[in-house]
Amino acid sequence: MELEAALVQASEEVGLQSYYRDCVRPLLYQPREQWPGCCGGGCEPCAQTLVQVADRVLTLIGKETAREG
Repeated sequence: MELEAALVQASEEVGLQSYYRDCVRPLLYQPREQWPGCCGGGCEPCAQTLVQVADRVLTLIGKETAREG
């Protein structure tokens, strides 16, 4: 599955608005250890939501990061 199509699908599955997709893209190129955690501050969107979308994207494309060939 193409990265952009996976991002759209994952965003819709998790309920992330389309205008927040640019917040997910950097995560796809970082090791999971560098992904942010929820700070408990009521942010919109919550970092946990961004992580859920990123994780689902990588599952859909079958890779650990989008950098993989």
